[in-house]
Amino acid sequence: MKTLVLNAGYEPLSVVSFRRAIVLVLSGKATVVADEPVPVRAQTVQMNSPSVIVLTTYVTPPRRRRVAVSRRGILRRDRHRCGYCGGYANTIDHVLPRSRGGQNTWENLVACCRECNNRKGDHTPAEMGWRLRVTPAQPRTSTWFIPDSEKYEPQWAEFLSYARVA
Repeated sequence: MKTLVLNAGYEPLSVVSFRRAIVLVLSGKATVVADEPVPVRAQTVQMNSPSVIVLTTYVTPPRRRRVAVSRRGILRRDRHRCGYCGGYANTIDHVLPRSRGGQNTWENLVACCRECNNRKGDHTPAEMGWRLRVTPAQPRTSTWFIPDSEKYEPQWAEFLSYARVA
């Protein structure tokens, strides 16, 4: 079980194990905002398993972090959807091919299905008569740095939706 950790200003910071969340709550460093009806028992304490906790003091989150380009990151950004046909993507494609000077940047890479990637080959989308369904860009939201933020619990929805708008 995982627990969403919010900053004192209710900004999502990270996802931790429920054991770590219990330690934070019992040490007074966090309070429970939402919990699951699964009891956690110790010799002297009994409480429900925390699903969302908020820190009691504000922690300055890291800003202006540059996200490293990776295959996994491109697929995650595009939600495993092909940038050309919208099908399930399992590869990545250079919009401007590397043979023509295309770089490995967030703006030049899109998720792509194997069929479209093979068909496109060494051409640009314009030469193929294709249009990109997405505009490739570097991820900017604070939830990008939170692992498992795409596969979240229902109790997390209201706290993560704030970060997705920013």
